[in-house]
Amino acid sequence: MRKVSSINRSKGGSNGSTAGPSIGLALGGGFARGIAHVGVLRVFARYGIPVHAIAGVSAGAIVASAFASGASADEIGLVGASMRFKDVASWRLSAMGLAKSECMTQFLRRLLKRGSFEEMQIPLAVVATDLATGNPVIFSGTGDVSLPIRASCSYPGLFQPVVHQGRFLVDGAMSMEIPAKPLRALGVDRVISVHLPMRRKAEAPDNMLQVVNRCFQIMQRQAEGAWRRQSDLVIAPDVSEMAWDAFGNADQLIEAGEKAALAALPKILSWTAAPTGRFEKFAPSAA
Repeated sequence: MRKVSSINRSKGGSNGSTAGPSIGLALGGGFARGIAHVGVLRVFARYGIPVHAIAGVSAGAIVASAFASGASADEIGLVGASMRFKDVASWRLSAMGLAKSECMTQFLRRLLKRGSFEEMQIPLAVVATDLATGNPVIFSGTGDVSLPIRASCSYPGLFQPVVHQGRFLVDGAMSMEIPAKPLRALGVDRVISVHLPMRRKAEAPDNMLQVVNRCFQIMQRQAEGAWRRQSDLVIAPDVSEMAWDAFGNADQLIEAGEKAALAALPKILSWTAAPTGRFEKFAPSAA
């Protein structure tokens, strides 16, 4: 596995800062809500916060892989704003799901600047779930990134599982809502987790996908303590009122990510040697 210690720490990962602990960024899922991750990355770039390794599940796997490949936050944001369901799925009813994700490979080729784990600018981990065992399957270090991303995004019931080496793989958030633990394995000193909460109020479901979505919520709340214990800081953009397919609200989602990251800046800057003058000018007050 390619670890943080194997890259040039003096370059501060992808953002250029030269001092302080190594920082890993763990990006959770949320389908369209994953566009909020772009706002977090924008703030990191604006204030020179280095990212030495990154990991993602589901929508977070797409953003994490794009960033690790060398795409900027603004480049990812432009793609996210124009993205639609048809870019990542095609309806094809089967006993295993309602849609297939093969077309996502073409979408990823347009988004990613590099296509394999070995080529990434910083260490990357993508998490899927083994449907048979329920255990997380962590992809990192070697191999093509497209299949792991597709597997990590395979929301049960909606997407058909991705078959890999005899295993049926589904959404990584089933076994690991936020991929903080893989970043520890990659050797970072500090883990920042970005959590995209679902709707606060549970409404009565009226279709199969809403039932599955509610089951996700219940399961993830029960397991939340595990990833929080692996995190030094949690950033939680306020996207709970956004629908799972709210691609048309990209600007609001990115803004929510920016606001949450700005609120977390005092803690992050206490770890780094990033200049504080710009923070004092742009960051909101604690009130």
